[in-house]
Amino acid sequence: MKTIFQSELKVVNIGLESFQQALAASGCQAVQLDWRPPLALSEKDRRTLALHRGAIDKANKKAVDIVLNGKPFLVGLEKAVDVLPGMRKNSVFHAGPPIGWERMCGPMRGAVIGALLYEGLARTPEEAEGLASSGAVAFSPCHEHGAVGPMAGVISPSMPVYVVKNEEHGNHAYCTLNEGLGKVLRYGAYGPEVIERLRWMAEVLYPALARAVAKVGRVDLKNIIAQALNMGDEVHNRNRAATSLFYRALAPAIVRTCPQPERAAQVLEFINSNDHSFLNLSMPASKACLDAARGVKDSSLVVAMARNGTDFGVRLAGTGDRWFTGPAPVPDALFFPGFTKEDANPDIGDSAITETNGLGGFAIAASPAIVQFVGGTSKDALDYTLQMYEISAAENNVYRIPSLDFRGTPTGIDAVKVVEKGILPFIDTGVAHKKPGIGQVGAGVVSAPAEPFERAVAALARSLDRATRRPGRQRRPEGRPGRRPLGRGR
Repeated sequence: MKTIFQSELKVVNIGLESFQQALAASGCQAVQLDWRPPLALSEKDRRTLALHRGAIDKANKKAVDIVLNGKPFLVGLEKAVDVLPGMRKNSVFHAGPPIGWERMCGPMRGAVIGALLYEGLARTPEEAEGLASSGAVAFSPCHEHGAVGPMAGVISPSMPVYVVKNEEHGNHAYCTLNEGLGKVLRYGAYGPEVIERLRWMAEVLYPALARAVAKVGRVDLKNIIAQALNMGDEVHNRNRAATSLFYRALAPAIVRTCPQPERAAQVLEFINSNDHSFLNLSMPASKACLDAARGVKDSSLVVAMARNGTDFGVRLAGTGDRWFTGPAPVPDALFFPGFTKEDANPDIGDSAITETNGLGGFAIAASPAIVQFVGGTSKDALDYTLQMYEISAAENNVYRIPSLDFRGTPTGIDAVKVVEKGILPFIDTGVAHKKPGIGQVGAGVVSAPAEPFERAVAALARSLDRATRRPGRQRRPEGRPGRRPLGRGR
């Protein structure tokens, strides 16, 4: 004991980082241990998960292989009402888990108002609000109809959508066309210029793109995403390279199939001026791959993370159609001049489907410029991605990161690992004003909340426990002898 006090002091700090920083500033050797307590889960559920860990791991291997082997291709464009399962003339689909008008946030209400004006179902914003609150509009999550939508994610019947086919498994996914940045429908704006742009997109952009895609046959989205990662995109908040590659793939066909040269020029200029054009393709490409893994029994793989601006929801491969939700957090962001965090709505949109597929925040090491939104460094970007490997089921076999010696991106969020390690998925995102009608006010990053993952994993544990106890379906728990329950040290 005497020798301890005679030796140079060396400290391993497990608590607040400020303790380590204070010691280091005074000249003491101090190391900060990167450790977090596990998320909340009952002891019974922890024991159940530990007993069935072998079955969970086996199921996750099956589910993530389905995701990794997906082959998403853009195969056409159609009107939403003609292709989206379950869409009717009074339907309005939205981002995130289910929500009614009474709980919708400002930007989602603004987008709904804009959609009703665009459809001609209301003549004024006041009429649109009255219609939306009357019960005459059938609201439903995009995710429950094979679709995804950025930010408010609103899709109404006559809006054109991309049709993406997973050629490995035969399922389809859909998404609207990207409007650009600023005062746009997806950020909750609904002024005359917003509606005019949407109508131009339906009358000019949509037919031009539909003819071009028909001319080329199909567009390999996975190949474009893989190339874009090597060119500085993470294919969520930065899509400059992916949009350029998409432009190159379709530009000749647009010129050859457009009956009016001026219209062809307008379409090409619109795509060229909107670096986020490809976001509305990376999202359904990810959705098509992840949806194919839904229904894998016992799997804790996350197949959807989505936000409606009020709730943050997740769905697991092994828990059917159930949503598990918690309050949506407000992002840390770089705000446009004149706006602050006080103006920001909580996180919103289906675009976290990209993170769920190993892109976006999970691939941010490929696009360190993104962390400049919040004053970060290139090292921060690397650290975020390295941390995401700890909660992922696999490393991607196609999407690779040059700065990590072309290591595959962390792909397939394992909700059990999230709970066990206390590491929450990292997401980069846009920020909408909390009031309807204003639009985008910034962009930044956010970590998913804990509650949806705690609830999802608890539900999985209970389903495993019920399956074991069910008469006539006795199942032997799988797991290594002597394995400690989850969360008991690392």
